[in-house]
Amino acid sequence: MVPKPKITLYLDTVSPFAYEAYHILRNDPIFKNVDIKYVPIFLGGLMKQCSNTPPIKIKNKDKWINTERLRWARAFSIPIIDQMPPNFPPNTLPVQRVLAAVEASTASPAQSQSAVIAALDALYKSYWVSGQPIHEPAQLKSVLASALEGGEEAADKMLSAAQTAEVKGRLAANTEQAFAEGAFGLPWFTCTNSKGETEGFWGVDHLGQVVQFLGLDREGSGNKGWKSVL
Repeated sequence: MVPKPKITLYLDTVSPFAYEAYHILRNDPIFKNVDIKYVPIFLGGLMKQCSNTPPIKIKNKDKWINTERLRWARAFSIPIIDQMPPNFPPNTLPVQRVLAAVEASTASPAQSQSAVIAALDALYKSYWVSGQPIHEPAQLKSVLASALEGGEEAADKMLSAAQTAEVKGRLAANTEQAFAEGAFGLPWFTCTNSKGETEGFWGVDHLGQVVQFLGLDREGSGNKGWKSVL
């Protein structure tokens, strides 16, 4: 039996392009037969490790980001807020630690990913669709309570776990793993095709290369956005 192609997508909720990549991988039928793993990292830590300048601090690029994220959202019919969320970019370390806590909340990889996906769906919708300040404790708890099985009790448990050395270390290890695999920004895709070959790809605008490397048929998607990618 030919092994399924695999994607590990590294994410931080602060990145609009990581959100768009996540939405496409979650919803486009082209990826229905791909094993996908979503891994939370801290983008600020990755950028520091790479000595990379945050795009928002680069003149002209700070304005281009807003235009570009809307272009990709329109191309792939991704729901997204028209204006950047208030006080962008926030410090997402508390959010990412909570996601790492969710990831660590069960020993079963399948259950872990299911919980991470539920949390990411809710957090992304709250931040990049509704513009809500998910980095603020009350909003973060509210979103988690709506997403996790167990409601407020589960949310409180994850918020407490996020403060532990174990979970902080897990997020740091995830970030280090992304760096070790070549990441310098987000979204970062580490992909393995059916031949067992592994390569890394950066940016939602390089999803076409991801699809080509994995041997997927973009014609079966029905999404016109694929005409916009390499």
